[in-house]
Amino acid sequence: MMWVESLMMVVGSIFPNFVMGVIITGGVEGLAILTGGFYRLPNDLPKPLWKYPCYYISFLTYALQGSFKNEFEGLTFAGYQHGTISGRDLLTETWHVQMGHSKWVDLAIMFGMIVVYRVLLLVISKVKEKSKPTVPTINGPTAKTFSRTNMDEP
Repeated sequence: MMWVESLMMVVGSIFPNFVMGVIITGGVEGLAILTGGFYRLPNDLPKPLWKYPCYYISFLTYALQGSFKNEFEGLTFAGYQHGTISGRDLLTETWHVQMGHSKWVDLAIMFGMIVVYRVLLLVISKVKEKSKPTVPTINGPTAKTFSRTNMDEP
């Protein structure tokens, strides 16, 4: 869950309004879920936007592939269409899992994403902190407050 929290903090820190950050982050995480390779197989995703880059930057891509490799690699299944099928063949033919690297590489990529998201959060926070005195209108104009003493003033 640290991947989701890190992504939430990065996207939420960009917006001055907390609610708008949560809404946009929900959309970004929804795209990550849809393009992660579970709802739609990776080779069936349209290439221009959904596979390149959405599929490769989705944290669920590496989570699912690592999980599938952990569960199916090394197994043999009987009763398939033409006898038996190995877990590796099932992963490559049915689930379109990339078998060029191990499950530990998938795990390392996911932890690398956490580090990148946290560094991005630090950079965004520092940039916003430095630019706050120079750009006061980014959050919008300040509201005028009324009290009993200045009600009659224009």
